[in-house]
Amino acid sequence: MTTALAADPEPPRPRPRSRPQRLRRDAVRYRWLLLLMLPGALYFALFRFWPMYGARIAFKNYIPFLGIDGSEWVGLDHFQAFLSNPDFTRLLANTLIVAALSLFIAFPLTIVLALLLNELRLQILKRTVQTLVYIPHFLSWTVVVSITALLFAIGTGPLWTFLSDLFGTDANMLADPDWFRPLILMQMVWKDTGWGTIIFLAALAGVDQEQYEAAVIDGAGRWQRVRNITIPSIMPTIVVLLILHTGQILNTGFEQIYLMSNSLNRTVADVFDTYVYFAGIEQGAYSYSTAVGLFKALVGLVLIFGTNWLAKRFNQQGIF
Repeated sequence: MTTALAADPEPPRPRPRSRPQRLRRDAVRYRWLLLLMLPGALYFALFRFWPMYGARIAFKNYIPFLGIDGSEWVGLDHFQAFLSNPDFTRLLANTLIVAALSLFIAFPLTIVLALLLNELRLQILKRTVQTLVYIPHFLSWTVVVSITALLFAIGTGPLWTFLSDLFGTDANMLADPDWFRPLILMQMVWKDTGWGTIIFLAALAGVDQEQYEAAVIDGAGRWQRVRNITIPSIMPTIVVLLILHTGQILNTGFEQIYLMSNSLNRTVADVFDTYVYFAGIEQGAYSYSTAVGLFKALVGLVLIFGTNWLAKRFNQQGIF
């Protein structure tokens, strides 16, 4: 005789939550993280996304009395006027030279300084040096330029006296076009190199120490460990920062350039950022200056995608 065993009834499955219910549940669960994210989200909403509404004036003949909606559409006329402007070539060259100084000199110096700090074994010395190189970042460009003016003041500045004796010149370095870019580079290196090491030091802290121990056992010297372990370990961080830095290549910084420029060095000091200020604020060409700003943004976007593509081609991790 066979007996049929009755199968246990399956427990009822919970009804799947709808999307609004899942969103409410996640909002309650991560409420503190969302609260911490709120200031940053507000910043980008107010200063990054909301201004895009006014960027339409780049394609209009904007008249403040008529407003944005009432102004006449002119299409790409302002872009054509800017690209055909005789000053365009000079502005582009000045901007690219300052950007190259930042990309090929200041950026590598940040990596070198991070590697040197990582090699310090005396913690007190390491923290002291880190503090000293971080401090300049918290000074405004107005203070930095004021310090530069005191150090290079003609006839009285200590650095002016030293360089004058070294090169045998009595030129006014603050107004000489030949000295403008070296001074800009020195300011950038002094102010931001130490601060830029924070990300690299964080990446270096995540390097597996067992690799160093194995390299020491194999007889590798300090430079060999840096070249074969340290640099390859932080290469993804270097590539990501390089991509982001490349996207900002036309943003040379308005405050520093504007404060260091004068009527005598303007031939090499005028860049896109200062040109937008002079055209938009001083001359009232709002639509034209907005078109220049959009041109910079589009070039930066293309550079980000291009650099990210190159990073993928060389088997490096990009930002997307």
